[in-house]
Amino acid sequence: MSKIEISDPEDPRLAPYVSIRERDLTGRSDGRFIVEGKVTLAILLERSRFEIESVFIGRSRVEPLAEMLAQVPEGVPVYVAPQDVMDQVAGFPIHRGVLACAHKGQPVGVEKLLEAETLLVLNGISNHDNVGAAFRNAAAFGAGGVLLDEQSCDPLYRKSIRVSAGAALWLPYLQSGQCDDHVSWLENAGFDVWAMTPRTTAEELHRLEPATKTAILLGPEGPGLSDALIDRCRPVRIAMAGGFDSINVATAGAIALAHCHASSGSAKA
Repeated sequence: MSKIEISDPEDPRLAPYVSIRERDLTGRSDGRFIVEGKVTLAILLERSRFEIESVFIGRSRVEPLAEMLAQVPEGVPVYVAPQDVMDQVAGFPIHRGVLACAHKGQPVGVEKLLEAETLLVLNGISNHDNVGAAFRNAAAFGAGGVLLDEQSCDPLYRKSIRVSAGAALWLPYLQSGQCDDHVSWLENAGFDVWAMTPRTTAEELHRLEPATKTAILLGPEGPGLSDALIDRCRPVRIAMAGGFDSINVATAGAIALAHCHASSGSAKA
């Protein structure tokens, strides 16, 4: 482990960690992203497809996490600082005392993503918690990947990664283009595209048998998917109690994914 003690919050080596919240909100243009917390650092080290650049950790966390830090690749610096220095650099209290910086690298090619049997497709999902939860659900129910349009928020936003329980670090995904393009790609690749909607005329999820290749399309909370998109796909609804027609978008995705997973015969008892 290349441990480097830091005492000055102005140390230029910590530049990627400066004012994290502001950079998250404005978007990073340098191809980097930040991981926060013990669980997500472990996944970044053990399972992620992304290249780690550095680790920034509170001094009090070094000994408890010694075994994990031993997995940091040779040559990757581990910056260690007192908690107050870490907080000054980040711009807010880093209660977990664990940060890491990694590179996004090259995106997954659409051809590779379309080899999956089940995909989750996110259209206009701009809430970071919902995107993170959607990735966690996709991983939990065996989806082969996630396809997002440019209006959806970045899965590698720090909070999205944390809410995804680290799934955003290893589950294949592509964020590109518009949802109309995605539907065309999916149709050409032989997917049955389920547009999740509260329409009463839509087919009920529990009555459907998933196709060999199935894509589950989710729209933003509130407006939902556009009528044009729904009409291009197979409208599917989740049966609910009378007088209530909607649930959280990530929850709807979880229910649909669980149905596909159970129907595939691959679910374990």
